Amino acid sequence: MRVLITGGAGLVGSHAAEYYASKGDDVIVIDNLMRSNLFGYDKESVEFNWNYLAQLDKVKRIKGDIRNEEDVMKALSGGVDVVIHAAGQPGVPLSVKIPREDFSINAYGTLNVLECTRQASPKAAFVYCSTNKIYGENVDSITLEEKETRYTYKSKKGVSESLSIDLTGHTPYGVSKLVGDLYTQEYAHIYGMKTAVFRMSCCYGTRQFGFEDQGWVAWFVIANLTGQPIVIYGDGKQVRDLLYADDLVEAYDKFINSDIQHDVFNIGGGPRNTTSLLEFISMIEGKTGIKFRKVEYKDWRPSDQKVYISDISKVSKALDWKPKITPEKGLEKLIEWVGQNTKFFI
Repeated sequence: MRVLITGGAGLVGSHAAEYYASKGDDVIVIDNLMRSNLFGYDKESVEFNWNYLAQLDKVKRIKGDIRNEEDVMKALSGGVDVVIHAAGQPGVPLSVKIPREDFSINAYGTLNVLECTRQASPKAAFVYCSTNKIYGENVDSITLEEKETRYTYKSKKGVSESLSIDLTGHTPYGVSKLVGDLYTQEYAHIYGMKTAVFRMSCCYGTRQFGFEDQGWVAWFVIANLTGQPIVIYGDGKQVRDLLYADDLVEAYDKFINSDIQHDVFNIGGGPRNTTSLLEFISMIEGKTGIKFRKVEYKDWRPSDQKVYISDISKVSKALDWKPKITPEKGLEKLIEWVGQNTKFFI
């Protein structure tokens, strides 16, 4: 099998590349390595993963931009059986600062990859990495209860795919990702492509270069181990369900090998794998034995959901899938990796 992975040097992309290469599949990864520049980071981030992928047999690397038709067609040359579209501008606050660039990468970039795939490999399975942010502030319509260390949903376990995406604020990031989400669905309906949209909650794992604006799970671990301060926007009781990257890739693979022609799935750790920021801080300190140097509190950010927990019943049933790696076990893996690579964070 030949697998093209866009954004192959990112968290999800690099784990997907490693997964398929380990199975003996031919893997092509394309990435423009612009993440560090986007976030104003003066050290390696995705470059680390790019170099890591070079060590894997069966992986071919192409430095290119998903917005460039020639680059994408080069990556598709010879045909592929699968496209995992993991490339994107991932920062919510950053999308507010650079909305044109955000749209160009997330919306137009997705359309370009879809159209190139339709021309070069129309029978390929196409997986789109979407986000819970497509639901925007509609998530806040769910009644909450406030407890000592977290908010909880009062009358439901999680957010299902039936929640409205309309008549609400999303941030530019949520809008640009929604455009790609809808185009991926449309290419299944109008062109008959096999596509799946995975609306992802909080995914994390080793080789994740987290910053304050994106990748908070890794960022908290990095800050703890390197003595850097962290900022909590809000009161710290906001809750997310955590999903380790390897579990996510397994769900992709189950769709790719299924008879499902097209569908939309909410995916995350689900109700059994949740944490608040306050609880996660305590968990990290308990695992490392190191107190955070400083925790500062600031006002809530626009459209920041107080609670987002995925209802994973649909994806679990359709793909016979469930998360295997608990937040505690995943955190241990992340702490070990960051501890081995602190030179990239100080």
